Amino acid sequence: MKKIELEIVALSHSITQTHSYAVILGEVNGVRRIPIVIGGFEAQAIAVALENMSPSRPLTHDLMKNFMLAFNVDLNEVIINDLQEGIFFSKLLCTSYNDTVEIDSRTSDALALAVRFGCPIYTYENIINEAGIEKTGESTVKAGAQQSITTSEGDKDDLKTMTVDDLNDFLSEVLEREDYIKAIAIRDELKRRGA
Repeated sequence: MKKIELEIVALSHSITQTHSYAVILGEVNGVRRIPIVIGGFEAQAIAVALENMSPSRPLTHDLMKNFMLAFNVDLNEVIINDLQEGIFFSKLLCTSYNDTVEIDSRTSDALALAVRFGCPIYTYENIINEAGIEKTGESTVKAGAQQSITTSEGDKDDLKTMTVDDLNDFLSEVLEREDYIKAIAIRDELKRRGA
């Protein structure tokens, strides 16, 4: 079966589920997108890696990467290989010396590791046909463009009303709480203002 390469094009609050996020995977050199609902912890882990942030202590996925590298295990690719009742299933294709192993994984964890290892993400035609949507308008980031991490519209509006000093104070506060997704939104607002 032919694999289709995907890339993370956006990460945002889920419209359909409270306290959840959606990671949007886009077909490389294509227009199809796959939205996957993930938990807040996994969203934070993906956001931290996408933005090259260095948390004060390693997150679980950083620990996993460090553990794998300590034992000479490399993550070569992530394959989203199944979709059952709206739930995506993934495998990690890992190598160590001359051995190759496929390891079952939750898709959110697989994506958090893929970003850390810089490895490709793949799926199959039947999965993208079943769960994919086509890009419409400019609301979705184009393939190959810089990854976009957004928060809900209400959060954006609240940040726009704050002063630069208030934003910097708020940034320190959310970093202390290790809320990296909110920190990215604040940082983006500060950049927009040239601060």
